[in-house]
Amino acid sequence: MDEPLKRILGARTATSLAKLGLETTGDLLRHYPRRYAEPGTMTDLASLVVGEHVTVMARVASATVRSMRSRGGAMMQAVVTDDVHRLNLTFFSKGPGALRVHEDRLRPGAVGLFTGTVGEYRGERQLTHPDYVLVGADADNEAAALTEASRPVPIYPASAAVPTWRIQRAVRTVLDPLTEEQVPDPVPAEILGRHRYPSLLRALRLVHLPFTTSEAHQGLARLRYEEALVLQTELARRRAEVAALHTTARPARPGGLLEAFDARLPFTLTAGQQEVGEQLAGDLAQSRPMQRLLQGDVGSGKTIVALRAMLQVVDAGGQAVILAPTEVLAAQHHRTIRALLGPLAEAGTLMGEAGATRVALLTGSLGARARKEALLEAASGQAGIVVGTHALLGEHVQFADLGLIVVDEQHRFGVEQRDALRGRAQTTPHMLVMTATPIPRTVAMTLFGDLEISELAGLPDGRAGVATHVVPAGRPAWVGRIWQRVREEVEAGNRVYVVCPRIDSDDAAGDDVLDDDGLLLDDDATGGPGDAAGRPAGGGPARPPLSAVTEVAEQLRAMPALDGVRIATLHGRLGPAEKEQAMADLASGAAPVLVATTVVEVGVDVPEATLMVILDADRFGISQLHQLRGRVGRGSRPGTCLLVSHAEPGTDAFERVERLASTTDGFELARLDLELRREGDVLGAAQSGKASSLRLLRVVRDADLIARARQDAEALVAADPALAAWPGLAAAIEDRLRDDSKEFIDRS
Repeated sequence: MDEPLKRILGARTATSLAKLGLETTGDLLRHYPRRYAEPGTMTDLASLVVGEHVTVMARVASATVRSMRSRGGAMMQAVVTDDVHRLNLTFFSKGPGALRVHEDRLRPGAVGLFTGTVGEYRGERQLTHPDYVLVGADADNEAAALTEASRPVPIYPASAAVPTWRIQRAVRTVLDPLTEEQVPDPVPAEILGRHRYPSLLRALRLVHLPFTTSEAHQGLARLRYEEALVLQTELARRRAEVAALHTTARPARPGGLLEAFDARLPFTLTAGQQEVGEQLAGDLAQSRPMQRLLQGDVGSGKTIVALRAMLQVVDAGGQAVILAPTEVLAAQHHRTIRALLGPLAEAGTLMGEAGATRVALLTGSLGARARKEALLEAASGQAGIVVGTHALLGEHVQFADLGLIVVDEQHRFGVEQRDALRGRAQTTPHMLVMTATPIPRTVAMTLFGDLEISELAGLPDGRAGVATHVVPAGRPAWVGRIWQRVREEVEAGNRVYVVCPRIDSDDAAGDDVLDDDGLLLDDDATGGPGDAAGRPAGGGPARPPLSAVTEVAEQLRAMPALDGVRIATLHGRLGPAEKEQAMADLASGAAPVLVATTVVEVGVDVPEATLMVILDADRFGISQLHQLRGRVGRGSRPGTCLLVSHAEPGTDAFERVERLASTTDGFELARLDLELRREGDVLGAAQSGKASSLRLLRVVRDADLIARARQDAEALVAADPALAAWPGLAAAIEDRLRDDSKEFIDRS
């Protein structure tokens, strides 16, 4: 499986395949077909999009060679059909002789695969100089031709230089001579027997050379299970390694800060907060490090749950750190925690109560004096709770006794960053990672397989909720009504967010957009390919430029409807003091309207905010839109979110905004998000521009299979943590850790 393709296929073919990242036998055999074409099932030619590179199955209707008087040379025009619609194939040559070969092969009635870029000439779609292969044409005899013509045809991820049938021929050359001994199987024999899966070699033959589609599906099912087992076994090994570590137990202490804090709370914890709180308290009381993911919908009260866990650690003599992705969120956490604790956060001052602690803030923009003071409070242990950004990872940051690390919005941080904090502790600290982007449990089990999972359900009492409406950008009267509504909210004493995807007109996108669920300036967002100006492929009117914070703010200030209303701006290029002032002005009502990028997406809490207007909403992902609208309706007054969208009916972007408006259930939206978006985006591969590290496995579709693989993996690791009895599985894990899967696995 490690044999270089150059030795088997020759330098020329190997060089072309290397452009697809295929360099060894194993690479080529793991390059699975994306779909199968049935010879009797033609491609719907009416669905072809101009400018798209396609491979279609069609039947030849006619082929004619003629001379071109006006420009010289010859042209052959063939017509292929799906039995309803037509597609022209056009070939040019200096003379008719070179085209006779095509004319002879493309006889009426022949069925083939044709690949090329869809063009348009005189209102008809065409492929110019397409590459093609005819079904059964290369068979040795008539019987073989009939057999080949009846088999499903694998369609591979390909390129213009390397069409799918060349990949198919290379696969066959490599696959035909292999034996079982040459293809080690990662899946233990007893598991294959229990689940009635074929061997790896048999599965590869079923996938690449099927006689029926059911055979192909049988092979694919086994390969999906193998992929799940490899990943789940590595995650099970990591869970076992963590379980074997020792840490300092941090049990609850009667009469401590936690009890005093609970007595001060002006509200009753929800049933979900109480349940998750008990889970965390139990974990912290163990001498085995807690490794837990806390996921809850927007506004479910995760901060209170995390704070109570931190206070339990402080009561037990340790310190807790909360790591936030932005300075805006870190500063808000600092303010919120201090406000909730009151005198309990004022140790060493006249305001402080007996047994109080301190809450330090450490960010990159702190002045020298404030930074020195925060570092001293952390190193001395005077600050029981330290809130910060990536600045906490600096080499000069030390702690007296770090007992708990809380990572907020965990998808913003890599495993190396969390390990850097772990290294500051005397013993392995407890770890709590939080996300407000809920995902189904079976999906979380795959993405964060070495963490225990807690789900925080329900919203705190008194939350009025949010109503969401889609406003078509092409309706000027409707858009104009938005700004009148903004005025009405301001006059009622409320606050308003206006969210834009860009900072100014020079940006391709706002620099505050999340890497793994950010601005979707691609086919998935627009519902079809287009150019930088937003014109649909094949022509059509260009959509207006994306809204920018600086421009929208000026437009709103000039509107008669908002005369006298102070409007602030917030985005990633502002300094920390400017950001702090903008948020303070919004909270106080000094500037009741804030025009911002998605820097307000996570954690920003202004209870008086009741209206959010999201411009170009169709260019954002579902999870991000759900996070954004969670900034309104956080108090006793109901919230409204208006999604201004350019999306056309029938596109994915249109479905995104419509579905968002139909529900506020974050878990339901997460499932839809996983279905609509590219899997690579979901798994974080979009951060590096690479494809998903999962080849066949899909975390939503294959949830049951993943759960079965997890059970099998846990049993294997429990019986033999080193996997010495299953060298094929151990080798497969090492192989996956060498490629992009390491980044995927390390997300937990």
